[in-house]
Amino acid sequence: MASMADENAGEGNVAADELRLLIERAERLEEEKKGISDDIKDVMAEAKSRGYDAKAIRKILAIRKKKKEEYQEEEAILETYMHALGML
Repeated sequence: MASMADENAGEGNVAADELRLLIERAERLEEEKKGISDDIKDVMAEAKSRGYDAKAIRKILAIRKKKKEEYQEEEAILETYMHALGML
C-alpha cells in the first residue's frame, strides 16, 4: 500500500510533466510567432520597396480587424474631437 507521501510525489511528477509539456508547447508557439513576425516585416519591406507607405498599410490592417460599426464610431469621435480642436 502506498503512503500519502508516495501518492503526493506521484501527483507532483504528473503535474511536473504536464507543466513541462505546456511550457514546451508555449515555446514552440513563441518560435512560430517570431517567424510570422519576421514574415510580416518582410512583406512591409517589400511594400516599402515598391513605393507603398508601410504606416498606411498597418493602419488599414488595424481597421480591417475591427467591425465596421466599431470603426465608424471611432472615426466619428475622432472627427468630433478634431473639430473641437480646430483641426478640421
